[in-house]
Amino acid sequence: MVEVSGVVPAPAAEVFARLAASLEAQQYNPGFEVDPERRMVAQQGGWWYRGEYLVEDDQGGARVIHRVYNVASRGRWAVPLANRFFIGFPAKVQEAFDRMMGDLHRSTGERRRLD
Repeated sequence: MVEVSGVVPAPAAEVFARLAASLEAQQYNPGFEVDPERRMVAQQGGWWYRGEYLVEDDQGGARVIHRVYNVASRGRWAVPLANRFFIGFPAKVQEAFDRMMGDLHRSTGERRRLD
């Protein structure tokens, strides 16, 4: 449904660890999974939502990719109706992602200044 990405100037393993810890601290439901081998964190919520974060190596450091999926098993067609056709949804996802990326930039940058 939606995909956003950005680069954090730090090693992918470090960015993944910080991302996973941050998302786990915010987790309110049991649909949370962490796959360190794939550097993937997923959050499943409600009847239709699944958000996945992947951290990949990039020339600039670590590329963080966030994808939102409609995983409704029944009534899949109703998801857009229930969410008012997702008007403004991509912008909200981008805004939240940008805030998270800012936090990752600051946390990795602060650590680098201390090293």
